[in-house]
Amino acid sequence: MKKYLERFNASSLTEVSFTNLTKLQDLHMQSIPFENLDVIRRVPIYLNLQTIYEKIVDNNRGGYCYELNGLFHWLLNELGYNTHLIPATVKRPNGVWAKADTHAALLVQLDKPYLVDVGFGAATPRLPIALDSSEGSDISSTYLIHKQADNTFNLVQRSASEERTLYRFNLNKKNLVDFHEGCVFNQVSASSSFTHTDIITQATPTGQITLSDHTFSMTEDGVRTSFELSADEKVRVLQDKFKVFL
Repeated sequence: MKKYLERFNASSLTEVSFTNLTKLQDLHMQSIPFENLDVIRRVPIYLNLQTIYEKIVDNNRGGYCYELNGLFHWLLNELGYNTHLIPATVKRPNGVWAKADTHAALLVQLDKPYLVDVGFGAATPRLPIALDSSEGSDISSTYLIHKQADNTFNLVQRSASEERTLYRFNLNKKNLVDFHEGCVFNQVSASSSFTHTDIITQATPTGQITLSDHTFSMTEDGVRTSFELSADEKVRVLQDKFKVFL
């Protein structure tokens, strides 16, 4: 646990509190990228905490939802948080729902239940979002949760002009191995969002950096710029910006 906390500069945040949980989530997203690089390179991803720990902590890599939220779930439990994994169904930007229950997120119970997620890419909230419809805002967006039914909720991203549903989730307690089917699907299916091109994204103190195929983009204080990269430039960006060496 000590080495994992050091990986994202969070060694002092061992006391259970909403403030510390928020800092843990934000610092994690600023140091450990969301990425599918192993998927594209056909390196198998297994839902084994030791393997995930070695990849993320020992080898300074990122991962996708099962890896990032699976390991973060383990850490929160070790620190004493009351938390469990939950399933979610992603709503893609084109309005089409992805394969049901193939995203893994976290529910953390403090004074009330909160949705926590460090593995949803650039759209991930950087703070816990309460399930009581109260808003939470980070550097880039405002988020809230709409209850749909007794056990079903939508995570919504709000802007000045619209609300966008990011995913739907329920509160059913899951173990990491319960996402095996989704993990395999997202590694091999042509219908998966992760099997077509490299994606890696990481939060920054002022915004977000993202590499999609050969396009590198930066968002700083709401202003986005992007650059097309050569193959050599892409390697340097992975190393210099994301600290990833393949």
